[in-house]
Amino acid sequence: MEPFPLPTVVPTSRGPVELADWGEGPAVLAIHGAMGGHDQGVLLARTVGEGGYRYLAPSRPGYLGTPLSAGKSAEDQADLYAEVLERLGIRSAAVMAVSGGGPSALLFAARHPALCWGLVLVSTCSGIILEKLPLAFHLMKLLVRLPGFAASLRRRTERHCEKAAARSIRDPAVLARTLGEAEAGSLMKALMLSTADRMARRLPGTENDVRITRTTTYPLERILAPTLVVHGTADRVVSFDHARTLVARIPGARLLTVEGGEHVAIFTDRDRVRAAVTAFLREHAPAKGQSGTGT
Repeated sequence: MEPFPLPTVVPTSRGPVELADWGEGPAVLAIHGAMGGHDQGVLLARTVGEGGYRYLAPSRPGYLGTPLSAGKSAEDQADLYAEVLERLGIRSAAVMAVSGGGPSALLFAARHPALCWGLVLVSTCSGIILEKLPLAFHLMKLLVRLPGFAASLRRRTERHCEKAAARSIRDPAVLARTLGEAEAGSLMKALMLSTADRMARRLPGTENDVRITRTTTYPLERILAPTLVVHGTADRVVSFDHARTLVARIPGARLLTVEGGEHVAIFTDRDRVRAAVTAFLREHAPAKGQSGTGT
């Protein structure tokens, strides 16, 4: 796998924003989910995107090098993205968001329509989520404070990758096929390992994401950007009903249904998802020079 681009820091009026910035072409914001960071934004872009774009993968507030004070609400995070684009001299960007990155992506598109030329929503919510969090999350919050826990978890994940991935992929045949694929398997393994890296610095943002998804509603009808919704029918984290709502309420939104796909459908069905996302971005990308990226 290619080395990860080194993050830089973009100063804003709300505080520093840690950001991986690589490639040339129309700008695309890659927004990570819970227990993420800029590194997982990079993985999202590499999993479903292609070359020919300038990718920007920020660590959202509360993750790694971006303080939670930079944006506790989804609205504040959306406005933070707008300021980052302004600081970088970028006139518009597409947004691809996965899971917990969805709320801020939806509000960025709704609040800053002139800045958003496309929206890709992968396994994201359409409204308030009230389901109980799994016991494993509450245990992890306690254990992460113990010295050596994260390092131990990372070692166990490396040694028993299939067992770790089985928590996200229930079908043994799909699990074996996914991990056996050179690119999809290595990308999913990298995601699992990254979660165990600097876990304590990913937890404040994750706890904030839980609060956001339990309190925030979205003005979906106000989203004018071309929108592609990607969702698995067997998603146990964000049910497929959310995808139906997104497509019903966002004007002109398209739906890529991944039959039997779970929350990690971008890995188990990577080829199909990547083909749809890359075709969507090619269709809607601004002409050379129009996105203000200098390319």
